[in-house]
Amino acid sequence: MALEPGKKAPDFALLDEGGKKVKLSDYKGKKVVVFFYPKAMTSGCTREACDFRDEIAIFQKKKVAVLGISKDKPESQRKFKEKYELPFPLLSDPDAEVQKSWGVWGEKNMYGKKVWGTVRTTVIVGPDGKVEQVFPKVKVDGHVAEVLEAL
Repeated sequence: MALEPGKKAPDFALLDEGGKKVKLSDYKGKKVVVFFYPKAMTSGCTREACDFRDEIAIFQKKKVAVLGISKDKPESQRKFKEKYELPFPLLSDPDAEVQKSWGVWGEKNMYGKKVWGTVRTTVIVGPDGKVEQVFPKVKVDGHVAEVLEAL
């Protein structure tokens, strides 16, 4: 069940890197970029998170919140956030419940083996809580520029 523009984004309540509960509905009235990444501290995910970090001033100027979500536990998210000085919440979805409800949990091909995991996806959620745009199967290079252009 992939998200579609115009549909309501499913709300969630996940722990951030500090163990604080964060809900999508906390951002009502604000645009939110939610990026789903497979694993903290891996090369692609690090590049993607750092690209968001490097452009955070532009997101803030546009009054857009950024949230990262992966299956990593809060402790791993904290280390990732500290190591790369990431200025946005990293949320822990250990059972992939949110990823399933958002349609970003799927079958992937890893080195010729079929595995289930997070399909790197970014979603722009409007101030009304509705999906504005979905970037499925994200290629990291140039992705954040693409998201900013869409905003």
